[in-house]
Amino acid sequence: INIGATVDRIRIQEAIRSLYLQGLFDDIEMRRDEDTLVVVVRERPSIESFEVDGNKDIKTEDLMESLRGVGLRKGGTFDRSVLDNVEQFLREQYYDRGKYGVKIEPTVIDRPNNTVRVKIDVEEGDRAKIRQVNIVGNKSFSEKDIREDFTLDTANWLSWIRQDDRYAKESLEGDLETLRSYYMNRGYADFRVESTQVAISPNKQDIFVTISIDEGDLYSISDVKLVGEMVVPEEELRRLILARPGSIFNQAILTSTSELMATRLGYDGYANAEIDPVWELDHESKEAVVTFFVDPKNRVYVRRINFNGVDQVDDEVLRREMRQMEGAYLSNQLVDRSKILLQRLPYVEDVTVENTPVAGTPDLVDIDFDIKYRMPGQFSGGVGYSESQKLLLNGSIVHTNFLGSGNRVALELNSGRFSKFYNISHTDPYRTMDGVRRTISINYRDITQFTSGSSDFSTTTAGASVDYGYPITEYQTLSFGLSFQHAELLSSTSSTLQAQDWVLSNGNTFTETINSGGLTFFGTEFDTFEILAGWTYDSRNRALFANRGMRQQLFVSMAIPGSEVEYYTARYNLTKYFPLWGQWALAVNTELAMGEGIGATTALPPYKQFFGGGPSSVRGFKESYLGPRDSFGNPYGGNVLVASQVELILPLPEKWARQARASLFYDVGNVFNTGEVRFTDKLGSPVRYEPD
Repeated sequence: INIGATVDRIRIQEAIRSLYLQGLFDDIEMRRDEDTLVVVVRERPSIESFEVDGNKDIKTEDLMESLRGVGLRKGGTFDRSVLDNVEQFLREQYYDRGKYGVKIEPTVIDRPNNTVRVKIDVEEGDRAKIRQVNIVGNKSFSEKDIREDFTLDTANWLSWIRQDDRYAKESLEGDLETLRSYYMNRGYADFRVESTQVAISPNKQDIFVTISIDEGDLYSISDVKLVGEMVVPEEELRRLILARPGSIFNQAILTSTSELMATRLGYDGYANAEIDPVWELDHESKEAVVTFFVDPKNRVYVRRINFNGVDQVDDEVLRREMRQMEGAYLSNQLVDRSKILLQRLPYVEDVTVENTPVAGTPDLVDIDFDIKYRMPGQFSGGVGYSESQKLLLNGSIVHTNFLGSGNRVALELNSGRFSKFYNISHTDPYRTMDGVRRTISINYRDITQFTSGSSDFSTTTAGASVDYGYPITEYQTLSFGLSFQHAELLSSTSSTLQAQDWVLSNGNTFTETINSGGLTFFGTEFDTFEILAGWTYDSRNRALFANRGMRQQLFVSMAIPGSEVEYYTARYNLTKYFPLWGQWALAVNTELAMGEGIGATTALPPYKQFFGGGPSSVRGFKESYLGPRDSFGNPYGGNVLVASQVELILPLPEKWARQARASLFYDVGNVFNTGEVRFTDKLGSPVRYEPD
């Protein structure tokens, strides 16, 4: 209505209706003052504050989000009818959670300047408990078997933990779907849920559920057809069909077949492919004809790959792990493999991936890898003092992402009167663009073997090594390297018989007598060049805290023929993870190792012996105390190691699942000596060894 316009009753009513639709006014009047149209309104108050109190089962932020959607929010216009709707909305939310005794009390307090304060007090009450669940119409299966996988149950001795006796509408709907699947997966293709009745006791505390069903008949599959657009060889898709003519109808098998076909099409870029299984039932012959309709949709290509959440790693370090390339068609298989390779980086805790369609182009996507960064460095250090070793220094630094390059640098230092150990190493996992790994290591060790108080046997070694790893398949790597080591071993007439035997029988031996006390020292020194070779198969989903996949490693080292001391060592390790359910998993590990002297060398050098027991071998035994002992009763080690561990990996809260692991374990193993080492005491009696 504008100035100069002619108005009548109909136009007045339309104008009033239009103003009411704005939702800003409680009352509107239109009056005539001679030739002037006067509009009189009573504005609705605005909401100064709004709060919900007493809610526990529903989070406040979830409630506020839902209430904002219906127009009840701070700063909004207050409408009494909306408040009534909100009260009913909240009541329905609690009813769906089984809280039929909920009390909701809205309060509106008038405030100055046409504002109000709205508060909703909630008294939730207890959730109604299920007293009885009845299934009517079951003939082929017992009610106990049918309800085995139900979420809802009547009270039992575990209900206080699982809370499965508390009614919720969503849980009932889920159980009805479980019921359908139970029958459909056992051949009853025309199964129906005829009705569901939920009765509430007068005190609103007890629930009685009755489900009426019609089982239908048992059907078998008479034929399986495949129709649609075959963008991959039809024979490849047919090989994925799990259902066979003559077998009992099983909806789960049909669903699995559809998923396998969709996955196969996804390998070739058809990421949005749809495979719909449809069945026709012959009620007379009790047979079903199953047809899989294949709709590959458009082939999808990758426009861009983005890495989010990490600024500490060079882009090329992450990009070189990609098996999915930009500009190529989208392959779900390559994306999944790229995700796993990122997860296996030692400085990555977790990875999630999402394909984002490019606006306006249905055949293009961007791939976003959201990466949770793990601290790449480890540092430890300490200073101590003891009467025997005097000043003790120890420390280590390991960084798996040195300067953002993805290279690993490690430095270790331990220094005391009777023990000194220094080691530095550098690993470049991508020395070449083809993924050739290179590791360089330099080490020095000077220790009194076993314990300084019981043995005068000492070992000094210095060496360096270089090792290259060559990927031969996506999961396998071959490694080759060379190591040089200079060693000097020293024993005396008060040393163990095993130490004296080895020192006097191998390398370039020498003897030295100290006049004070007439103590005679026996020594040997030698240089050794070792050839290093290895094979690794790794299909784990993570480098740390894996829960699926397998890793096998075989490493062999052998002194080059002509070295002053000749020997070989071989070590094999197998670790396999079996996912069970949820975060539960089973891990099985087996370790085998052996070594022996070659030619004139009587046995492995003492510092090359294998030791068992401790956290990295057979847990529950003192570290290195499994296996043969020397004539002083100290661990000597052996040339054969056999160990195996079985672990049941327990679930942890999601916050800790990538940072820690809890498990139940059972370990077995031992160390043996098959070489020419004498295990007798100083009187010539056999030395008996047993684990502590």
